[in-house]
Amino acid sequence: MKASLKNALTTPARGKSRATHASALHILVRDEKKAQELLGKLKKGADFDKLARQHSTCPSGKRGGDLGEFKRGAMVPAFDKAVFTGKPGDLVGPVKTKFGYHVIKVLYLK
Repeated sequence: MKASLKNALTTPARGKSRATHASALHILVRDEKKAQELLGKLKKGADFDKLARQHSTCPSGKRGGDLGEFKRGAMVPAFDKAVFTGKPGDLVGPVKTKFGYHVIKVLYLK
């Protein structure tokens, strides 16, 4: 098989991940303005764990927003897409779902 064809078949398309599992932190809030505010603080170096414990309406907030490892497709579509198109270390958001607005930190993809 030619190297270029093999590479095309085994390399994910730009912006696409072949990862089947991920781990992420998130902060869930009711309104977009609050999510934007928290995202701004995180980009300036605020502690994700602390902000999640203080502001998240999700039960995971008690764990610093830690969702543990999950499979592709296990989360609501918009959240899933945001995580699996991100890269480890990325801050993503706000992402709107039926639960509210999420600020997400991608921990890893595998």
